[in-house]
Amino acid sequence: MMMSSSAMSFIHEPADMGRFECPVQETVLTTAEIQELLSLLQAGNSASPSSEGSNREVDTVDERKRRRMTSNRESARRSRWRKKRHLEDLTSEVDRLKIENQELKNRLGLVAQKCHVLWRENDRMTSESLALRARLSDLYRILIAMQTQYSQ
Repeated sequence: MMMSSSAMSFIHEPADMGRFECPVQETVLTTAEIQELLSLLQAGNSASPSSEGSNREVDTVDERKRRRMTSNRESARRSRWRKKRHLEDLTSEVDRLKIENQELKNRLGLVAQKCHVLWRENDRMTSESLALRARLSDLYRILIAMQTQYSQ
């Protein structure tokens, strides 16, 4: 089928996208819809259509549709792969953080145990220090009493 350049620009990308006031949404056309559009374009076209040209244009549209479907499938496959990889990375990080958390809990337990031992030892030494000071105070008193007794 022979088409004018304006009809070809309808099927292909418009030459000047800026002339549209609202964005054109891409839609997937069925073969029947494409046939109907082509027949409408033929009615406005003075050139006589040939069946071979029409088949070529439909094949071109079908080929673009197949390429788009293939591209979409590949994009979806990559997206699923990225999602799976991200989930694996997150799972690995969770496992690593669980191990790190357990190690930190173990270290905290050891530090708390050492702290408890040191507190008990500090309490014991504080009590011993008080007892030794009291004994020293008693010894000073005895010594002063003895010095006072000998000096008289």
